[in-house]
Amino acid sequence: MEFAISQAEYKQRVERVRKALAKRKLDALYLTNGTSMFYLTGYSFISTERPAALVIPLDGTITFLGPLLEKEHVPLETTIIQDVKTYTDYPGEKHPIEHFAQFLAEMELTNKLIGTDSKAGALSLWGYKGPPLTKKLKGTKFVDTSDLIWSMRLIKSPAEITLIKESSNWANLAVTLMQEHTHEGMWDVEVELTATTEASTTMKKALGPDYIPKRSIYPVSAAFRGQIGEMSAIPHAIATKHMIKKGDVIIAEAGVDIGGYTCELERTMIVGKPTQKQRKYFDAMVKAQDAAFNAFKPGAKCSDIDRASINVFKKAGLVSLVRHHTGHGLGLEGHEPPWLDIGNHEPLRPGMTVSCEPGIYESGYAGFRHSDTILVTENGMERLTRYPRNIDELITPTATH
Repeated sequence: MEFAISQAEYKQRVERVRKALAKRKLDALYLTNGTSMFYLTGYSFISTERPAALVIPLDGTITFLGPLLEKEHVPLETTIIQDVKTYTDYPGEKHPIEHFAQFLAEMELTNKLIGTDSKAGALSLWGYKGPPLTKKLKGTKFVDTSDLIWSMRLIKSPAEITLIKESSNWANLAVTLMQEHTHEGMWDVEVELTATTEASTTMKKALGPDYIPKRSIYPVSAAFRGQIGEMSAIPHAIATKHMIKKGDVIIAEAGVDIGGYTCELERTMIVGKPTQKQRKYFDAMVKAQDAAFNAFKPGAKCSDIDRASINVFKKAGLVSLVRHHTGHGLGLEGHEPPWLDIGNHEPLRPGMTVSCEPGIYESGYAGFRHSDTILVTENGMERLTRYPRNIDELITPTATH
């Protein structure tokens, strides 16, 4: 299989942008968001304090504006970008935004109407300071078009879906390895590193020499993120100092970079024999996820999915333990629209990919959450992640490793 979006599809995306620009009577698109740049060109880079932008004229040369250190990088990643204009570094004797104003003038974009995702002309990362680009090109009008790329990314193409499905396959392996390597007495970081290494090397061997992660450092990311024991009740925990012990509830998760796209797979596991309370909470969580699965269909609202899981928790008397909505979009980023939230009445459409992850969390005790990657189809939905969901298959050994 191909492990990346084809250059032909990137060209189609650029043409869609140009049609949208023409419809909005704009002369160019000026983007500062690195993910948006990757979506349109296949070029991925590390965003820093150094300003960078992609300029797509309605009719003209697609140009990357950025630091000199990216000059040789661009042609290695894409043929869509036709010109690269650089400055030495930030802040420099001449500020990068001064350079950008000059570059846009060279592209004959002064006194024009330009759509942008940032009127400042740069992302404000890592202490960046600089004059707004709008003040350097006073005859040029910048219009907010931050909705344009998001709307394009909402429905995945067949090629994108293929990449997310492949990501899901390898996430299943990563979580398998996490479950196999989890033992009482271990630090969760040991398990994460072992599973990440084994899954990544196995994947590279299987996919062959042409595979490379596009937007991540590691092909596979297998992690607990500190969600061990009492810390599993913190949905966005980062780490824990405690070792894994008998009776702990743990939440394992995995993501895999295939062509820059990722899935999401999470499973709640128990170290040793589950208690009655653990089974009660676990079963309620699974029933809530089942209810959400059943609510998926084209035309259903995002709020319908959230409401379906909330109703299960209400009937179980556990709704006070809910800490977040049922899910979110997936693709180039781990969180992106649409949001499966009670307040979002946007209709689901075939080609959307989302997580489905209702959870409950009792402070000082534990949290319970499975997450699966869902593809909305013409007839309903397809669950792309296939790891076991029942409690008896999610028990890890208690013996010290």
